[in-house]
Amino acid sequence: MQKKPHSIDTVPKVETRLRHQVRDDDDDEDPPPGGSVDGAVQPPELKPNTRSDLRHLPKSLPPRPTTKEGAAIGAALSDTPASSNPGSPSIPAMKPQSYASTPRVRPTTLDIPGLTRSRVSPDGRISQRDIGSKLVIVMVGLPARGKSYITKKLARYMNWLQHDTKIFNVGEKRRLVAHAMDGDHTHPVQLEGAQLAAQILMSDEAGGPSTPIIPSFSLNDAALPVPGESPATSPNEVTGGKTEGHTPVTEQTAEFFDPNNAEAARIREQCAIDTLDELLQYILVEGGSVGILDATNSTLSRRKLVMERIREKAGDHLNVLFIESICEDETLLESNMRLKLSGPDYKDKDPVASLTDFRKRVAIYQKNYVPLGDYEEKNNMPYVKVIDVGRKVNCHQIKGFLSSTAVSYLLNFNLAPRQIWITRHGESLDNVAGKIGGDSALSEKGVGYAVHLAKFVEAQRKEWDIRQRDRAAHTHFPPHPGDHTPPNPVFSAGPEGEIPDMNFCVWTSMLKRGVDTAQFFDEEEFDIKQMRMLDELNAGIMEGMTYEEIKTKYEADYKLRRQDKLAYRYPGPGGEGYLDVINRLRPVIVELERMTDHCLLITHRSVARVLLAYFMGLRRDEVADLDCPLGMLYSLEPKPYGVEFKAHRYNEKTGWFYHLPDFQLRPSAEGHL
Repeated sequence: MQKKPHSIDTVPKVETRLRHQVRDDDDDEDPPPGGSVDGAVQPPELKPNTRSDLRHLPKSLPPRPTTKEGAAIGAALSDTPASSNPGSPSIPAMKPQSYASTPRVRPTTLDIPGLTRSRVSPDGRISQRDIGSKLVIVMVGLPARGKSYITKKLARYMNWLQHDTKIFNVGEKRRLVAHAMDGDHTHPVQLEGAQLAAQILMSDEAGGPSTPIIPSFSLNDAALPVPGESPATSPNEVTGGKTEGHTPVTEQTAEFFDPNNAEAARIREQCAIDTLDELLQYILVEGGSVGILDATNSTLSRRKLVMERIREKAGDHLNVLFIESICEDETLLESNMRLKLSGPDYKDKDPVASLTDFRKRVAIYQKNYVPLGDYEEKNNMPYVKVIDVGRKVNCHQIKGFLSSTAVSYLLNFNLAPRQIWITRHGESLDNVAGKIGGDSALSEKGVGYAVHLAKFVEAQRKEWDIRQRDRAAHTHFPPHPGDHTPPNPVFSAGPEGEIPDMNFCVWTSMLKRGVDTAQFFDEEEFDIKQMRMLDELNAGIMEGMTYEEIKTKYEADYKLRRQDKLAYRYPGPGGEGYLDVINRLRPVIVELERMTDHCLLITHRSVARVLLAYFMGLRRDEVADLDCPLGMLYSLEPKPYGVEFKAHRYNEKTGWFYHLPDFQLRPSAEGHL
């Protein structure tokens, strides 16, 4: 099997210092690397349209920190060099037309789509050449500590901010390998990477003429032992798909994770390396900005292996942030473990036996677990410890825009059960006239919507309280026989199933139609607040016009907006685009993640689209065209596994809202809106 034409192996690693390059005699018109013309420092000569540019960095960059043994580990502490650092390198001037391909450490990495622009990044996104502006997040922690919960929320948030982010889960790779090794396929399975390596390990067929080449790495890469583990067994010592006294690796019970199960240990290492290489391919070749490695990485040797692989493939300037999730709260840990029973490793299996097996697996990991700490600090490796999903957060060497963005978001996590409601205002007079923007009052229908919205939300609040009390009454810690609901880690029910009273917030825009839609909520029962961040997108010089008027008077802008609504910004004073709405909604999103109260947001079409895009993890091309009509009320209930979404439609004749069980968010039929 041939390698893909664009693989990570074809990307030269970035080097901290440039070796002296021998130049041809006919190149004497250019100064040597590090030389100058008229006092300007010049970078090395680059060939256009090649990837050789990844080898060239300024000669004056500081050396990478090393361990006592001389092995470089940390580096890339910050993609924003501290101005107070003596000897901080200056950025050399670039040759004409070399900006598109010359990688270098940049003075700042504040790249925000819609708010920044530069020669190498006209759209404000992190450019492909800026390796030092990108970030690899490496998760650390024992099983059932909420690592996947953290990664999914982080990826959703960073993608919503328009920083291309992708999760690479080692467990999924491991399960894929097990499936490929099942041996009972009706149809042949095409194996690649870790799947092929696993089959070679299990069947001892390596070296045959028909054996495809394993991309990215060799079996020797996977043979590094974990502290406390036995040396890995060679392929020639593996027979019949199992080792004496061990369960076959296709049955991934706790014995698969036993350090004495040598062939399983090799497969786990192989899966980890293959997944990391896929992540680096995404960052270095495919244009990603943030890659998240979701795995336990609970031993020091595994983390060393990860760092060495990153430095080997990507050089010194790719930023790495370790995030360790720790659970000290026993109720939280019990909840996490019982949620695992519905995961892919234990789905449709006996829950009692599965929970026993999973606890055994955790105990195996616990024996060799080395938390983040002294080693990382001695080697200048940035890390964050998140304890009990944000109850306490410890940070070390957090520098750089993406790292700081991720950490500030982590500070606001909580697992409190609550509901978040999103709706547009009631129909306004400008809606009737077909005008955009403006600040008109509600129409008669709009007032009716406001009246019944307050009644329906009050009824839903009472129903939610009843459901929570029922769940609390049937949940115990330690669990009782017949319990199926994990204990709530935020609060414990009283002897009569009582739960704490929860506030209910109503947030509106500052526009009249938004404020008036909330006028029938009882301020003694609801905390009502108006926020300018929730105002409708400002249409600049086109405020108060209909789309037909815009099409006639500003035909070029009308066509331009239809081509790329997300990036388009209305011209004129105050004119905005969807990227502006995303950025002004950041504090709203962070507050919604932090608070433990219910909240209803009464807002406008563009803002509702952006809010739904965040909670539902929509793709970039789906945000600006999302169908979000008047009369729809959306309910979002955060869960440990994601968000429970429901939609309700207002019926003007009955004056009530009805649940739509099969509702799905779809693009608008009128793309110009």
